[in-house]
Amino acid sequence: MAGADKNRDRALLASGHELTALLHHADAEVLVALLDNPALEETQLCMLLERKNLPAEILEEVARRKPLLKNYRVKRALAFHPRTPRLVTLRLLRDLYLMDLVQLTLLPGISTELKRNAEDQLVSRLPQLPLGQKITLARRGPARLAGALLAEGHAQIVTIVLDNAYLTEAQVLRALSREKLPPVVVRAISQHRKWSITYNVRLALVRHPSSPLATVLAYLPELTVSDLRELASPGIVSDRLRKYLEAEVQRRIRVREKPVQKDDTPGPAPASNQD
Repeated sequence: MAGADKNRDRALLASGHELTALLHHADAEVLVALLDNPALEETQLCMLLERKNLPAEILEEVARRKPLLKNYRVKRALAFHPRTPRLVTLRLLRDLYLMDLVQLTLLPGISTELKRNAEDQLVSRLPQLPLGQKITLARRGPARLAGALLAEGHAQIVTIVLDNAYLTEAQVLRALSREKLPPVVVRAISQHRKWSITYNVRLALVRHPSSPLATVLAYLPELTVSDLRELASPGIVSDRLRKYLEAEVQRRIRVREKPVQKDDTPGPAPASNQD
């Protein structure tokens, strides 16, 4: 017991190399005492927060001390620590810089809740961002952010965001579900080397009123008859396009029903059996 008290007293008064050595101590009470040490500097506190095995109670204690959270590096280290309590991290998200939020969303093992809340923060900041930052996010941002940038329809961003490695088919389809999507987005998707050959994206392009007719007609032979019939239902596409869809359905039916041509040339007469 006396040894534990001695270590706590050391932690309260240590400085220099001794203080740095105590950052790796296993006893949580010693680490809490370090937080009360006036000689503890920002760099040393960040070193403490880099410990992946740091007890959650220490992380909670740091989060409770508002003077410590005035330092951005401390705030960031706390938000990124895998053992930081969920509610603490959620509270810190609104204070993180833009690219730190992006990095957080891409961390392996991040919970769905934290990722979604970080993405919400990013999407909510989009309207205030300058074009240069949007271009950076278009290249490196997570899926939901990439989808939001795609839907905005900036001509300088669309082609960049379509090449984003995190952009998903679901986000592309979500953008195409918007009837008032800028035509530049629709054209860019229809010409993109990856998305233009994706079946569900092609279906969405056929549905979209801004899709170039020539592009849509080129897709029709690749669509299934059931999808063609569904698209040809009233109210889905324009009357003009519906006629093309119906014509394609009829063409498929004729091809399927076309009888196999038989060779009518008489063959040699069967040999007779002779006794």
